Amino acid sequence: MRHLWPIAALLVALVAGCGGAVAQDFPTRPVTVVVPFAAGGPIDLLARLIQAPMAKALGQPVVIENVTGGGGMTGTNRVKMATPDGYQIMIGSIGTHTLSPLLAKHPLYDPVKDFAPVILADEVPLVLLVRKDLPVKNLQEFVAYVKANHAKMQFSSAGTGTSSHIGSVLLDQTIGVEVTHIPYRGGGPALTDLIAGRVDFLCTYVSTAQPAVITGQVRALAIMGRERSSGMPTVPTATEQGVALNAYTWNAVFAPKGTPAPVIARLNAAVSKALDDPTVRERLAKLGLDIPAPAQRTPEYLGKYVAEEMVRWAPAVKASGAGTQ
Repeated sequence: MRHLWPIAALLVALVAGCGGAVAQDFPTRPVTVVVPFAAGGPIDLLARLIQAPMAKALGQPVVIENVTGGGGMTGTNRVKMATPDGYQIMIGSIGTHTLSPLLAKHPLYDPVKDFAPVILADEVPLVLLVRKDLPVKNLQEFVAYVKANHAKMQFSSAGTGTSSHIGSVLLDQTIGVEVTHIPYRGGGPALTDLIAGRVDFLCTYVSTAQPAVITGQVRALAIMGRERSSGMPTVPTATEQGVALNAYTWNAVFAPKGTPAPVIARLNAAVSKALDDPTVRERLAKLGLDIPAPAQRTPEYLGKYVAEEMVRWAPAVKASGAGTQ
């Protein structure tokens, strides 16, 4: 047996060396980016905007595949189970990697432990919209009005447990009231009923809100992020108006746990280069998607970011009363 140890050690070294060589050569074939939501949505749009420049940086085609179901958990779980070689990755979000796991009694995955973080792609502040005939002109007047009338008010959302729902719960908590929640199957229907005056307010993506705000069908009172949005530069933040509130969504790239570090580095560099493409930056800015600074685009930053998000949003998720089996 003693004579076998050197042979075993040599085999381990050879396997490790082969793995390193594979990582250095990556990629040698197309890379699939799983979008765990339907085509045409914000995450799908992000994927398709970075697709071409990312492919150019990698020297291989990038294929977008929409894998829907389970509020994004189906596609996310598929990537969790994929071979950790970098050829199947995903664009996740605050929904897939924070809210859905917090809402599920038996989540399909652990967003911190089951994935290799690649890069934080963007942050998207929510915007507070009100029906056009609500008698308020700014956030302070809105707060006073809600405190006096919350028992008969309603807010819409893109669905129970979505960022628009949890963002509104966070707003309620900040104000100190409880407004009736009316969930819809998507941000579009939720906005449609706000335009029709059937609900009183909605917290949603800037990109979703832009057309209705521009045409005067609804009014934007506050950007619920740390800074004003490039998509609505004239709308002040909640903090500017005296309300300490930060509600947002974000999108990021993840690979299966165990993906070699050199492969992660290659993917990180390719996506980062795509995000710095002038055309991509211009399109994302118009949609109100804020690209993080280079220091916030490292795998280490994203890993810490997701862990902190799980802690940050847990109280609001619990207060929402939402939950799945």
